[in-house]
Amino acid sequence: MPRPSLRTRSKKRVHKTLPGGKKTIHYKRGVSSSPHCHLCGRPIGGIPHLSPSETRKLDRTKKRVCRPYGGQLCPDCLKKALKQAARTL
Repeated sequence: MPRPSLRTRSKKRVHKTLPGGKKTIHYKRGVSSSPHCHLCGRPIGGIPHLSPSETRKLDRTKKRVCRPYGGQLCPDCLKKALKQAARTL
């Protein structure tokens, strides 16, 4: 029986054959989704597609894109928002 932390269905079970011919189960964490734009839902480019624990280990410059609303909006939505803000001035 696997240890308690591996008894969850949130981990994928991968059946592997070892070099000696014995079969075993490896437990893998599922891949999380990539960051998306808050307005249109498209994936944001320039941000790596990693699990949250791996993303936490990155530098701040690699976690977000160097533009206003870098990690939240895609470039097209940012362009529309800036135009709308300029029109309301």
